[in-house]
Parts: sequence; structure tokens; C-alpha cells
Amino acid sequence: MSPPAPRPGRPDPKWPGPEYHVSVVFRAPLEFAFRWCTDFRSDDARLEQQGFERKILDRTPKRVVYEDLEWSNDGWHWAQYVVRLYPPDRWHADSVGNYRDAKLEYTLRPLSSGRTRLDLKWRRRPGPKGRRVSKTEVERDTRRAWLSFRDALERDYRAQQRR
Repeated sequence: MSPPAPRPGRPDPKWPGPEYHVSVVFRAPLEFAFRWCTDFRSDDARLEQQGFERKILDRTPKRVVYEDLEWSNDGWHWAQYVVRLYPPDRWHADSVGNYRDAKLEYTLRPLSSGRTRLDLKWRRRPGPKGRRVSKTEVERDTRRAWLSFRDALERDYRAQQRR
């Protein structure tokens, strides 16, 4: 017999450790932010200022599957993401990899003056090659990546407004 599912609002024992959280505000409306954030592309590493390679495996209006591969000092880091899209304002990703697994929830909220706030909450656990990383380090690195994405998103939004 399988163990009972965790009750809502309670941590899942299969996903121990903290819940991570990052928020970023975009100077762009929600519709644009959703479309931009969920337009997964092979050149996303450039926007994040990282060295991974991304391959899009499948794309439908409601789901995107992709893999990231990156060489590091301790060998290859591989991760596959299955992303479920819930327009107009959220998406969910399940990721498995050789260095960590993750469950991620992305939510967009409209703000005044045409701005949008992204709230990202997730849980992670080390994979077979993974090491424990502090909550502070994980959130700092994720925030840094999303600030790079924010800058690119806002550049693209301004360029679209000029056209």
C-alpha cells in the first residue's frame, strides 16, 4: 500500500528541506510578461548569462518539454523540464536531473503602471550527482538569473513599443 498523499499546506516528505522563493517586478504588462517568460528557446542561456545548452523536445499550446546540459568542474549537469502552461498568469515545471530535481510554481500578478510581478516558489532535492546547497545560495543565484531575464524582457518590451 502506498503512503497517503500529504495534506494541502503541509510539506511533502518526498521533498524535504525549505521552500525557495524569488520575486521580480517587470516593467511590462502581464500579457507580454507571460508570453515572453513561457517562450522557451534554445538561446535562453545567453539571456541568463550562463553556459548551458538547451534543446526543446516538445511544444504544444499547454506544455513545453526541454533539456538543459552544462559542463562543470564535477562533470555534466543535465536536467529535463516538463512545463505546464496555465494562461494568462501562471505555469508549473517539474524537473529531473543528475544534480537536482525540482518542482517549480510561477505566478504573475499585474501591478499599477503596467508592471507585473513574478513570484517563483519551488522545492528542490539533490539528484545522484547533487550536493547540498544553502537556501541563501540557491535563492541568490536564481534571483540573479531572473534579474538578467527581467532586463532582457524589458528591452524586448521597449523595442516592441517603438515599432
